[in-house]
Amino acid sequence: MNQAGKDRVSDTAQKLIAAAVAVRKNAAAHHSGFSVGAAIEDSEGKIWTGCNVESNSYGLSCCAERVALFKAISEGVRDFERIAIVAGGPNLASPCGACRQVLHDYAPGLDVILHNPGNGATETHTLKSLIPNAFADSDLKTEERS
Repeated sequence: MNQAGKDRVSDTAQKLIAAAVAVRKNAAAHHSGFSVGAAIEDSEGKIWTGCNVESNSYGLSCCAERVALFKAISEGVRDFERIAIVAGGPNLASPCGACRQVLHDYAPGLDVILHNPGNGATETHTLKSLIPNAFADSDLKTEERS
């Protein structure tokens, strides 16, 4: 599933995009200067938001997608429908590998909406298309030892 253009974006997607645009203003991107906002919708229609938070120890930074997901999980939510990710730059910003894996861990059937407010571009993908052959729960099964 790949949709481009604002005229083909659903009302629900527009709400998620608007929430991600708003929370993006809170990004703590003092190192990269690359602010990202994310809004994830749970199965009951509630929207959880997050922005990227950078650390002086770069590896301790956290992406917007994981912040939004972790906020929802910390409140007991376990079922998700879609996520919108908003960032600037010349292209649409797709989730990094770490975010793709964590999103897959909790919401393998997720729709991923990418939006760039600078040029108005929007695309929708399935998470599965962004992380084919993902490492899954079934891969953690241990072999019986003889």
